[in-house]
Amino acid sequence: MMNRKLKMKVEEVVLEPESYSISSADLLELMQEVLAKDGLFRFKARGSSMTPFIRDGDVITITRLRSGKAGLGAIVAFRHPDGGHLVIHRTIKVASDAVLIKGDNNPQKADGWIPNENILGSVVEIKRDGKRVWLGLGGERLLIAFFSRLKWLIPLRGVVAALRGRK
Repeated sequence: MMNRKLKMKVEEVVLEPESYSISSADLLELMQEVLAKDGLFRFKARGSSMTPFIRDGDVITITRLRSGKAGLGAIVAFRHPDGGHLVIHRTIKVASDAVLIKGDNNPQKADGWIPNENILGSVVEIKRDGKRVWLGLGGERLLIAFFSRLKWLIPLRGVVAALRGRK
C-alpha cells in the first residue's frame, strides 16, 4: 500500500466573533500563519479607530504584501512595536525601511514609524452588512492619507456630513 501525504492549501480563514473567542496574540499568530501561506485572512473588525472607512463589525480581508512594502494610503495590518498587538490602520507616509501609520478616526496621534518587517499584510476588501465597501481602498486613499497626515481628515468629514444633511 502506497503511503501518501495530503497537502492542504489554506486559502481563507473566516473568524466570526459570535462563534469563536480568540485573544489578540492568538489572532495575530493565526494571521501570520495564514498570510505566510499566501492565504486570505478575513475577520470582523472591532473598534472605531478607522471609522468611517472601516466600522466596528465590518468584515475585512487581508492579504500578504507582494512587494514586502506598504504603499501610501494602504490600510495595513501590523504588529505594533510597543506591546506586539495587532492593529489595522492606514499608511500616511512611506520611507525606505518604515511607514508612518495612523487611524483614520484619530484626530491627532499617529501610531508612529512602523518598521516594514512589522507589516503583516494589507486590507483588500471591506464588507458591511454583506455588501462590498470600496471607499478608502481605491485611488482616493492617497488623498485620505494626505489629509490624515495634515490632521484635516476629521474636520473634513464633519463638513461633508453637514453638507449631506442640508440636501
